Amino acid sequence: MTNKKVVITGVGILSSIGDSVEAHLYALTHRRPCLTRVHNFETTHKYHIKVGEIKHTNNELSRALHLPAVNAYSRTALLGIIAAQQAIANARLSPLHLASTGLVMASSVGGMDMTERYLYSYEDNEHSRRYINTHYIGSISHQIADYFRLKGVVTSLSTACSSSANALITASHLIRTGRADCLIVGGADALCKFTINGFHSLMILSDTDCTPFDEHRKGLNLGEAAAFLVLESEENAKRRGARIKAELTGWGNANDAFHQTASSAEGQGAYLAMQQALQQSGLQPTEIDYINAHGTATPNNDLSESRALERIFGTQVPDFSSTKPFTGHTLAAASAVEAVFSLLALRNSVVFPNLNYETPMSEVSIRPQTKSVHKPIKHVLSNSFGFGGNCSTLIFSRFTNN
Repeated sequence: MTNKKVVITGVGILSSIGDSVEAHLYALTHRRPCLTRVHNFETTHKYHIKVGEIKHTNNELSRALHLPAVNAYSRTALLGIIAAQQAIANARLSPLHLASTGLVMASSVGGMDMTERYLYSYEDNEHSRRYINTHYIGSISHQIADYFRLKGVVTSLSTACSSSANALITASHLIRTGRADCLIVGGADALCKFTINGFHSLMILSDTDCTPFDEHRKGLNLGEAAAFLVLESEENAKRRGARIKAELTGWGNANDAFHQTASSAEGQGAYLAMQQALQQSGLQPTEIDYINAHGTATPNNDLSESRALERIFGTQVPDFSSTKPFTGHTLAAASAVEAVFSLLALRNSVVFPNLNYETPMSEVSIRPQTKSVHKPIKHVLSNSFGFGGNCSTLIFSRFTNN
């Protein structure tokens, strides 16, 4: 392992609160969430849950990308291409640069929004069978890579809600070991019936706006999004004259193997992931200025994460908040979405508010930040925890030339 710095030179994002990085910053700093009823497809839960849904149809997204009217792109792929397109433009990657650039992509549902739509018509409708080969996550990655003519490594990850954090960790290893110089990294997930029905069966969906870290929290709001970051070695970024936005200084991944869909009561996986990330970054807990918490508003996660935070930071837990009341929980894309939010916090010296919080949890003493706070920020820690206890932590820092 070398000591190459891994830097971020471009970002792109699409979610229910905006179609651009600038729109997301405005929504976050002006308390503009966007959770609504489901509009883009029919579901029996339509009037019982609220979601973070992007109000563009697949046809509208296809037209924006100048794709043929008949194509085999799922909603996940369309969202991913748009977010990656923004990141590429933001990083000022030329076609020549893209020829040696790779892609590390995360998703949970892949092309399921289309395959579930036509599931019962494949036998009789040959026209619909084109979506079968774009069902799995790897096909989404290759569709995105082919769209931009990427010739570097292309790989896919799926570890539930920590997926795109692990994509960033994988990309960082590839860069630090010299196996890649520049990678487009992130995730995309579209809302679909399968996801809604699955989470409904776990009885963790809220019928109102979610309330992370609140004593009376009822569950999460699902969302859809895509977010990508351009990661490079410091040498590569400087060689091509890129503007460096931040550095990925630490990361950790651990699995508490406690339960298929729940975290351990003491947050062991979360604790180990944060501990690893801090150790790798060389930072002390007191040097973290802001924590973008996983904060799903489920009874299990928020208590488990709070206890892990207290174990790491003791009585000096930094300002922390969950941004999921803005976008909903965007599953495999969530880590990348919140990586972009972490960079926005760094570059704009602002802590984003934890919306809808009223009553402190009785089991712990820590409280989320409920207001936008402007202060110097050098290091942001971002947590992402997935089913099966797969816990990942990332630390983003202001870039220095030393």
